[in-house]
Amino acid sequence: MVVGDVTTAVDVLVLGAGPGGYVASIRAAQLGHHVTLIDQSLPGGTCLHRGCIPLKALLSSTERYQQTRQEELASMGISAPSVTFNWAEMQAWKQSVVDRLAEGVRRLLTGNRIDCVHGTGWFINDRELRVEGEHGSLRFKFEHCIIATGADPALLAGFPFDGEHILTPEQALMLPALPETLAIFGDDYIALELATLFARLNVQVKLYAPGEQLLPGIDPAAVRLVQAGLRKLGVQVETNATIANRTERPLVVSQGVQPRTAGLHLDAAAVTLTENGGILVNSMQQSSIPHIYAIGDCTGGRALASIAMKQGKVAAETLSGQRVQYAPLVTPLVVHTSPELATAGYSATQAAGAGYAITTGRFPLAANGRALTLGADNGVAMLVASAGDGILLGATIVAPRAGDLISQATLAIEMGATLTDLTEILYAHPGLSETILESAENALGRAVHIVAKA
Repeated sequence: MVVGDVTTAVDVLVLGAGPGGYVASIRAAQLGHHVTLIDQSLPGGTCLHRGCIPLKALLSSTERYQQTRQEELASMGISAPSVTFNWAEMQAWKQSVVDRLAEGVRRLLTGNRIDCVHGTGWFINDRELRVEGEHGSLRFKFEHCIIATGADPALLAGFPFDGEHILTPEQALMLPALPETLAIFGDDYIALELATLFARLNVQVKLYAPGEQLLPGIDPAAVRLVQAGLRKLGVQVETNATIANRTERPLVVSQGVQPRTAGLHLDAAAVTLTENGGILVNSMQQSSIPHIYAIGDCTGGRALASIAMKQGKVAAETLSGQRVQYAPLVTPLVVHTSPELATAGYSATQAAGAGYAITTGRFPLAANGRALTLGADNGVAMLVASAGDGILLGATIVAPRAGDLISQATLAIEMGATLTDLTEILYAHPGLSETILESAENALGRAVHIVAKA
């Protein structure tokens, strides 16, 4: 113990203020708890300040720039020969979006009377935490603790990140100037979104995928549409690539993340870790010590903010005595490429591999009225259902705003909806969501706007 140490007793202590941590804090406060939130950085975490939001903001601005250069505009009677972009001003706009959202999070924490402590924390035992920060060394004794420390980019041996030659995805978004060429090693959604972003700005991008296809596990037909879009932007794609002999610089490495648990002294609290260094939790987000919870990337699961936020709510509600658990049937994934791709549930191959007898339906964007009015006919909606009862098992959509469209399929799967259920509701016309209707009707053998499958 530090000489003169004073221990502060707290009700709920949340370690980490990213999407999972701040959401858990707010939900716990709503349920009547006094919450102390600890982080060495600003509330919002990597997602808000360096990852998801900055990347999507830049993708939005570059999409608008790229659209002005498409040949389709001329056919619509629009000519924009002198459109230019300014990378520094794009970065400034991106930061304005981040700042606005960050201020919103700060106001939410203040409005819910959450105590925020700036510092780095680690466990002394299973009831106490030490924090070193701007106010010196502090000691907290907690009734409940939620660990939400996130993750760091996974390292590759021989390729240490230096922020200049070998970059993390976050570092690539903060480049002060655009390079003439950029190499990206990875096949996940982040690698594809980075390739899309920089290619739109005339950077010569080479994308090296370590596997046989981009986006492993996604329906190959959908991936081919996305890859065609990348080629149209000038991205050179090489599959089954190795990184060992890559000499191109700068090189962005996007190979997933490593749970940020080192330095937490979890052994002092007897918290069990998984093989990949994540915190082992049950469906209520409890660790091996029931009053210590873990949520989001630090558990070693899929690194998605949507997962962290939901798990944060589950942890807060569980420690409040509610009977809840984290048990979604599907997790939607969105890839902001040109065209956009979104999935939920099984692909046809995955469903068959899981033992289902399946039926499938698909509908091309080229036959959808709204898609044609948008000048976007490179896409498809594909549904997978159980052959016996028609219960929806999965959906893959390649289309403008596919990430918004996938929510309907996600809800349908969670509710146990069937193909017939999807065909019985009314869809706004003309609308991109009609591709889901037509895909369901195609699976049932009664599609109207394409020749139904035999």
